[in-house]
Amino acid sequence: MAVGRLYLRLLRAPCKSVAQSPLGGMPPSRGLRAGRGPRRLSIEGNIAKSETWKGMRREGPATCLRVLFQGVLSCTLGTAKEALSSEPREEQSTSPTVGKSTFVKLLAKTYPEWHVATEPVATWQNVQAAGTQKAGTTPNLGNLLDMMYQKPARWSYTFQTFSFMSRLKVQLEPLPEKLLEANKAVQIFERSVYSDRYIFAKNLFENGSLSDMEWHIYQDWHSFLLQEFASRLGLHGFIYLQATPQVCLKRLRRRAREEEKGIELAYLEQLHGQHEAWLVHKTTPLHSEALLNIPVLVLDVNDDFSEEVTKQEELMKRVDTFVENLEPIP
Repeated sequence: MAVGRLYLRLLRAPCKSVAQSPLGGMPPSRGLRAGRGPRRLSIEGNIAKSETWKGMRREGPATCLRVLFQGVLSCTLGTAKEALSSEPREEQSTSPTVGKSTFVKLLAKTYPEWHVATEPVATWQNVQAAGTQKAGTTPNLGNLLDMMYQKPARWSYTFQTFSFMSRLKVQLEPLPEKLLEANKAVQIFERSVYSDRYIFAKNLFENGSLSDMEWHIYQDWHSFLLQEFASRLGLHGFIYLQATPQVCLKRLRRRAREEEKGIELAYLEQLHGQHEAWLVHKTTPLHSEALLNIPVLVLDVNDDFSEEVTKQEELMKRVDTFVENLEPIP
């Protein structure tokens, strides 16, 4: 138990949220219930700016929305893959090939005042040793993403653990300076700790890559850590980039990422089903009822929008409307 407490203290220490520090004689923020700070969103699958923000205040720290976006493999914001203090935060959820990367670039170009936290793929592709290691070994431990795809039964639990921790670190990072100074701050996450569990880890368990024991242990520490950091991991909305598995497979082949060469249509169909169950039909059992009430913007990205200006403007207009109507986390 002593080791566990020390681990939690160390994990919290370097990631102390700016919202938790008093500013200008103001009382410390209380994360999800603070009523101040930027809103945060997450992008899942498909995508969703605004001139005015409901419930936002000018005094004190900037109000920030956090949004997450989700999608499938190579659709840059795909169909089968995956906001939190008082700032608007969103998650972008997609399958591996839904067009997530293209969408992220479009968001950054359209809304340079927003902050987009990208998925830490490079970290998974080049795992570096930390601390004590065997004599004669190199600090580079290998490409864990590729190892997981090559031998899922052996490496899925290891990958999902590392993936979760890397996503957690991203979501716990202090707010960028530009958001602290902004009157209308928005923070976007390319997938999150929630998609890690309800899309990928869940799918690996259901297809047999995670054992009953591994899935039980994963859910146990996942729920515990989310509870411990609940006030700093809340999201204001999800943006689901939705595309069919067939479209995602075409984009995946075109992207030609080395680790994804062996991915087949059946796997993308599984991920698509997980996204639909969680974000559209809402049949996925969740560890927290609060997640059920987070707004979801579903964006159809089956058509290639990378060169279509009209389509890009349409997508950004829908995102703008979605963010404008997001409410502060109660």
